[in-house]
Amino acid sequence: MLVTELVLAVCAVIAVYAALRAVFEKNTARKLPFITVMNFAVAGVIVLILPHPLTLIAAAAYLVGATLEANAIASAMEKLRGEQT
Repeated sequence: MLVTELVLAVCAVIAVYAALRAVFEKNTARKLPFITVMNFAVAGVIVLILPHPLTLIAAAAYLVGATLEANAIASAMEKLRGEQT
């Protein structure tokens, strides 16, 4: 039980740190890796908080949705970069 709580605390700290870095980073392209790390950490926290088999499905759905969102942001940024040059 103690190991689970320790892993949960590490995941939560990583999620908070990545979220703060994403908020305070001025370069939009540099925000994306922090957002991705935050999403992985949040999915881990979701699985560790609720010990139920359906939690794994919820975390996987969250991770897939967040990854699609990050890919959409990166794609839009690349389109804007192409239009500017």
